[in-house]
Amino acid sequence: MSDEESEKHYRSGLPGPLGVIDTLLSKLEAVLLAMGVLLMAFNTIANVIARFVFGNSIFFSGEINRILIIMITFAGIGYAARHGRHIRMSAIYDALPVGGRRALMIIISLFTSLVMFFLCYYAVIYILEQQASGRVLPALGFEIWWIYVWAPLGFLITGIQYLLTAIKNLTSKDVYLSTGVLDGYKDTETEV
Repeated sequence: MSDEESEKHYRSGLPGPLGVIDTLLSKLEAVLLAMGVLLMAFNTIANVIARFVFGNSIFFSGEINRILIIMITFAGIGYAARHGRHIRMSAIYDALPVGGRRALMIIISLFTSLVMFFLCYYAVIYILEQQASGRVLPALGFEIWWIYVWAPLGFLITGIQYLLTAIKNLTSKDVYLSTGVLDGYKDTETEV
């Protein structure tokens, strides 16, 4: 099954309300990422057409792309966590037996979750400072703090995702990289 199909038919491996939260976060991430990428592509294409056909760029195009890049980045960290796609340095981890890997994954997930919640807290403080400064975007004219709202949202979603991963590993005999991704490697090499 491709990534698109697996995201479209995503079902959480967690029971009860945790599974509902996990599934809702999955849908929110998918919508934010798809919407962000499509809007960025449309905005960029419209700006190129305006520049070459009409001789003038759309004056606010750069600011819109900046907002969308921030949104995609912070929605993407939750998506990567959900699909077990973050970079791993796993030499010690791979050498451990299943029980040791599961215990280490619980520790890693809980620590990462705490770091994400910590970053969420400081992102909110940063946004409040930006709000107090009264700075505005020059072309669009609205307050700059609005474009950074995606940062704490992304950290919050990622923190929740790692917390759910820890819970999944606590309640399962297998080792999970995320709530729906079982630990292991896919053999992607082909012989020529």
